[in-house]
Parts: sequence; C-alpha cells; structure tokens
Amino acid sequence: MNLLKISLSLVATTSLFAVNASTLSDANAIQNKTNSASVASQQNINHSSQSALLMQADIDQLKEEVKNLTIYRNHLASLVENQNQEAQSLSSQIDEIKLTRQGIVPLMYQMIDGLRTLIENDKPLKRETRLERLEKLESMMVRSDVSDAEKYRRILEAYQIEIDYGTKLGVYQGAVVLNENKTIEADILYVGRLSLVARSLNGKQYWSWSQNSHQWTNVDSGLYADLDTAFKMANNLITPNLMTVPVSLELVEEQSK
Repeated sequence: MNLLKISLSLVATTSLFAVNASTLSDANAIQNKTNSASVASQQNINHSSQSALLMQADIDQLKEEVKNLTIYRNHLASLVENQNQEAQSLSSQIDEIKLTRQGIVPLMYQMIDGLRTLIENDKPLKRETRLERLEKLESMMVRSDVSDAEKYRRILEAYQIEIDYGTKLGVYQGAVVLNENKTIEADILYVGRLSLVARSLNGKQYWSWSQNSHQWTNVDSGLYADLDTAFKMANNLITPNLMTVPVSLELVEEQSK
C-alpha cells in the first residue's frame, strides 16, 4: 500500500515536473521574443532618432541657405537699384555733354575766326607760320578722329602762342616785302608787339615795321648800333639790358569832343 502511494507520488511529481518544465520553456520563449521585440523596438527608436537628427540638420541647413539667399537677393536688389541710378546719372551726363558740345563747337569756330582777324590785322610777325597753324586748326575742325576736347586744347594752345608773341623777345629769319615790292630774306627782331625790326643778312641795313602805314620803313643809321645790340640780346649773345628800338605801335589820334 505504501509502495503504491510512493509510486503515485512519484508519478505525480514527474508529471508536475514535466508540466513545470513545459511552462518554463514557454516562458523563456516568450521572454526571448519579448527581448527580441524590445531590441528591435530600441533599434527602431534609435534609427528614428537618428533620422530625426539628420532631418533637423537638413532643415537647419535649408534655413541657412534660405537666409543666405535672402541676403544675396537683397544685395542684388541694391545693385540693380544702384545701377539704375548710375544709368540715370549717365543719361543726364550724356544730355549735358550733348548740350555742352552744341555750345562748344560754335565757340571753337568763333575762336578760330578771332585768331584769323588777329593775324590779318597784326604786324607781319611770323605771319606764314601763324597762318599755317590757323589752316591746320580749320582743317582739324571737320576731322572725326579728333575729339572735341583735343580740338579745344589745340585752339587754346594757338592762343597761348599768340600771347607769347606779345610778351617775349625773339629773332627769326623770314621774308620781308619792301616798299618797292622787293622781297628779301632778313633777320627779324620782335620785342613783344612793341617793336618789329628787320636787318639784312649782311647786317648793313635795318627796317622797322610801321603799323600806321602797314609797311617796312628805313631806320635811321644812328640806331644801327643799338639795334645790333638788341639782336645780340635776342640771340643770347650778351646779357639782357636796356635797349633802344623803334616802336611799331599804331598811333591813334584823340578825337576832339
């Protein structure tokens, strides 16, 4: 009887152990699945978190690019506005230049006419050279390859040369037409526009230009020595000093009131 109880108890214990083993195995399996699911879930979370960080970085980069593009757009807008202002300014300057050119061209022709009047009514001081210079200016005015600024500069230069004739002492060789319509080569002395004297190349005869009669007149032989000294001064052969020369100015009589 006792043996039977032991057997039954052993069977029951064995059965219970088998049941418990099965349950434990199932529990382990569930735990493993749970752990696997947990790991997978954590991996998904990590992946999602990394993706979120990358996405946020992309968003931040896009925001920075948008900011830079906005700054550049504003910069371009400022450039365009400035260029428009420059274009308007250039347009105004061009209009002013056109108006200035319309005024300067007639002025240059008037200045050339003034030079011609001066030369034709002046003493025969380097007349051929001055007329040649004048003709070059007149020819220059119709040349398209010479700018208006250069034309104006050359005209002013010609005026400066004319001014220098009236303030300097000089001597040159040129043709002199005497009363008998005889043309000779002579040394010509000018003291500004105050005096114009011609001397024969052999140094034996002197003539003075008379602005009143517009012709060369003989000089008194008593002035020859003084005139010879004046020629030496003009040629820088002696130091400058006082000189005696005939005056070639036009005398204007005062009209009675």
